[in-house]
Amino acid sequence: MLKRILLVLTASIFIASVACANPTEDVKKTVDEVVRIVADKEMKKNETKRRQALKKTISVIFDYPEMAKRSLGKHWNVRTAAEKKQFADLFATLLENSYAGKIESYNNEKIVYIKDIIDGEYAEVKSKVVTAARDEFTLDYRLFKLNDKWMVYDVVIEGVSLVSNYRSQFNKIITANGYDKLVKKLQSKSDELKAP
Repeated sequence: MLKRILLVLTASIFIASVACANPTEDVKKTVDEVVRIVADKEMKKNETKRRQALKKTISVIFDYPEMAKRSLGKHWNVRTAAEKKQFADLFATLLENSYAGKIESYNNEKIVYIKDIIDGEYAEVKSKVVTAARDEFTLDYRLFKLNDKWMVYDVVIEGVSLVSNYRSQFNKIITANGYDKLVKKLQSKSDELKAP
């Protein structure tokens, strides 16, 4: 009996590790679903529905609070819990709309997954996008393991980190005008993106 319990326990640990072992598959699954939504003829007729479907799909693999924390950098730790929550929500809206906006211009580009590099709890999925004109650009996803699931905490386009880029912009605004100014800018951008 004990042997059987140990066998089941070992098998379940193995299955959990296998389910979490391939970050490329997790990224590919999400990207494939995003491409399906963008290409859907019915979705094209309803921008609100399409945008909601894109946001829902993207949020499955993007860890917005972690991305927000990394983007705010040294200014994160001095924020209250309420400020962190507010900032993470505003950042998620900014990122969702920015990412969805770029994805909506998708026009039969080919996505090639090159390899993934796993280093303990962290991984990087390297890919490239090939356009119809045969132009190429690199698109890499940086992930970390959260509750046995790979989650994206940064996207690197042509060697430029999205998180580092935001961190630089946010730091300039906070240094020059204070944290409240940054929140107002993000709020304003969020309201602008929600407007019909």
